[in-house]
Amino acid sequence: MTNFNRRRLLHAGLAGTASALLPPSIARAAAIAPDRRSGTLDDLQHVVILMQENRAFDHYFGTFPGVRGFGDRFPIPAPPLPGVPPRTVWLQPSADGRQLLAPFPLQTAQAFGHMRVTGTPHTWPDAQHAWDHGRMGHWTAAKQNHALAHYERDDLPFQFALAETFTLCDAYHCAIQAGTNPNRVFLWTGQNDPHARAGGPVIANSHDNFPELGGHPDDYRWDSYVEALQHAGVSWQIYQDMADNFTDNPLAGFARFRAAWRQAPGHDPQLRRRGVATYGLAHLRQDVLDGRLPSVSFIIADAAGSEHPDPSSPAQGAAYTAQVLDALTADPKVWARTALLLMFDENDGFFDHAPPPAPPSPDSTVPGGWAGASAVSTDGEYHRHPAPYDAKADLPELRGRPYGLGPRVPLYVISPWSRGGWVDSQVYDHTSVLRLLERRFGVAAPGITPWRRAVCGDLTAAFDFRQADARPFFDTLPATAAAAARAAALPEHATPPLPPTLTPPSQAVGTRRSRALPYRLRSVVRHDYARGEVVLQLANAGAAAVVHVYNRLDLQAIPRRYTVAGPQPLHARWPLRDGRYDLWLLGPNGFHRHYRGHAGVTALAADISIDPADPRRLRLQLRHEGAQPLSVRIRPGAYADAMPRLDLVIAPGADVEQHWPATASAGWYDLWLLHQDGSSDQRLSGRVETGHPGVTDPALGGPARLYQSEGSDVPD
Repeated sequence: MTNFNRRRLLHAGLAGTASALLPPSIARAAAIAPDRRSGTLDDLQHVVILMQENRAFDHYFGTFPGVRGFGDRFPIPAPPLPGVPPRTVWLQPSADGRQLLAPFPLQTAQAFGHMRVTGTPHTWPDAQHAWDHGRMGHWTAAKQNHALAHYERDDLPFQFALAETFTLCDAYHCAIQAGTNPNRVFLWTGQNDPHARAGGPVIANSHDNFPELGGHPDDYRWDSYVEALQHAGVSWQIYQDMADNFTDNPLAGFARFRAAWRQAPGHDPQLRRRGVATYGLAHLRQDVLDGRLPSVSFIIADAAGSEHPDPSSPAQGAAYTAQVLDALTADPKVWARTALLLMFDENDGFFDHAPPPAPPSPDSTVPGGWAGASAVSTDGEYHRHPAPYDAKADLPELRGRPYGLGPRVPLYVISPWSRGGWVDSQVYDHTSVLRLLERRFGVAAPGITPWRRAVCGDLTAAFDFRQADARPFFDTLPATAAAAARAAALPEHATPPLPPTLTPPSQAVGTRRSRALPYRLRSVVRHDYARGEVVLQLANAGAAAVVHVYNRLDLQAIPRRYTVAGPQPLHARWPLRDGRYDLWLLGPNGFHRHYRGHAGVTALAADISIDPADPRRLRLQLRHEGAQPLSVRIRPGAYADAMPRLDLVIAPGADVEQHWPATASAGWYDLWLLHQDGSSDQRLSGRVETGHPGVTDPALGGPARLYQSEGSDVPD
């Protein structure tokens, strides 16, 4: 159990970066106060979007304190392996099945060649096989062994400084289980034409260039979001070098932009100048200095600056990002009204342990044919139509699968309104960027599906537009150029050797300031003895959320996913196996429930919430639905000095409440409810949301849990 006191919690959570040593570009950006006028989103005048290449969240930030990284206390259970104790998703068989692997560090201080680590497979088929409907138990077979390699703080000083100075999102996902161009199409258009009405659906890179330069000759024909901006009179620009944009401009696949690039008769010269012409970082800097920075800007790096494995590296990506920040802060008055969103298009094949929220998978083995249910329309979320130009990737056995969400990738929100080393754990994907632009500029992105609009936030929670404080200027770390030049001089990319021993990766212990979240999930378990089933009731009074349910008695089965939204609860049923049940639930920001028991044992309906009579207290509600008195032990699973420790005897049909201070654990809770005879137990963990900022989970950190806890973590 994790013990801590309130003073330590608040000190860790509210510690800022005022004494940190920052690279000059970051220090300059952090020193400029916001131009606060209305104290609302309207104060944001310029949104700049830099989408880099191919890095997973754990691959970069698994060791970072305060995020869902290697020290996540509730990694999902993985399907069994012969002769191996029950494992979590952290423990993976090697690609040849001969040894067990866990994420391992690249340690570039000892082997700098690993700074340019070799890329891994990252296409629709291998991404689907690695995800495996959420089982995620044979990642290396689809993605290669070194997909488990990760960086640490000493490898990524610039990236860690960005995260510690501004806001890092640890639940931002790529939009689709596929590679570069499909994900970039989502960022620029909000969709991939899932109904095959205008040249899609997009699942591969067939249209990542103009036909004359190797792209497919047929066109995509639906509207892009930048065209909608232009029609609405909102200024926009793509900053890129057309001689080397690493084929990362997805507009090269669209008919009107192809015509503009060729300067075909009747083309729109504005689309050419803004979308498919060379406007590099020098232009960006000059536009800032001249007061001409558009309302919406996209930046596309060259190959060396893209951060992509093989042609680039974290060191080179850091140098490129520093140049972008230098350009954007060239005029402090402009930066004072600007936000830079820096995300990655996809994860390459690098491993991330968090199962992506997704609609239910088709499953012919369960009643109804779906592994789960959704209270929100899933129209447009499944690959039901042939991809006309991507036949090699469009394997028949993958038809009908959900498109996404894909794995987590880093997103830094860099602005005067996001300073302070925050973590935002709301679920986002690439369409969230367009949702932010919708909110700010009033220009709709009609291609975004109802399910994504419900499940993925609009990024406004990552900002605090009420703040107006200035921060001191620090300029003490050397620039990024030297490390970037050293990386660029490496003769070739490197595939790291496998570690000689199996060692769990470890995450630094500590908390960070945490943005308020919109989730209000509830889950209770009941028994249906007449049908020999256990019943979950899932409800949600907040933003839509996906709850993953793993049956630990049958981990070969497809995990069920429930999109829970609105006042109407979802009911989920499982047949008992040999008279037992063992269900493991996971929702956003560490929401976790674990229900275990036997047939004939009385179910205890339990829920934790804020006490409506006093928002400074947490409330545990228990309802005993049996006919005999029930003895229950309540024990803390973490936060031991902040959680109750009680022994109760609950009368038949009785409702019981227990209360305790919320401030002692910053709203985090972790309780076991144990039947006295050992026949049944529940674990309830998560954070009760109040609508106010807080701190990240104080119990995060330490070594990864490679094996499932088979009762060893149940307290006395």
